[in-house]
Amino acid sequence: MQKKKKAKVEEKSAKKDKEEKKAKVEETKIAKPKVASEKEEKTIDKKDIEKKILDLAKSGLTTEKIGLELKKQGIFAKKETGKRIGEILKSSGIISNADITNLKKKVEKLKKHLSAHPHDYSSKRALFIKEANLNKLEKLFEEKKR
Repeated sequence: MQKKKKAKVEEKSAKKDKEEKKAKVEETKIAKPKVASEKEEKTIDKKDIEKKILDLAKSGLTTEKIGLELKKQGIFAKKETGKRIGEILKSSGIISNADITNLKKKVEKLKKHLSAHPHDYSSKRALFIKEANLNKLEKLFEEKKR
């Protein structure tokens, strides 16, 4: 008799534990960014989309970040305009290479760090390497540009 009672009590506590775990999981789920419906997408002109892309590029965002920002607003540049974001930027005269911009940011961070910590030799070496990579990429980008 006592074994049956213990088994029932254990089953009840196991059920409670499972329910508590489910509740915790549901609380910790991350909400996905809301994407506008298709009806809202169609109201935007190609010129408006290109203008938004140019504004975001002038604010310093790379093509990848521009795409993510537009996606949050429910705008899909290639689907709406027929051109990729990079092509739109090239046609308007704004040419950006994400690799170069990211390397420049890293070099700036390292320079700032080294001004505060001048005896950090491993960071000095990393700065030299990043600057060399940046120079290589810039040369390569100039050659492709021609």
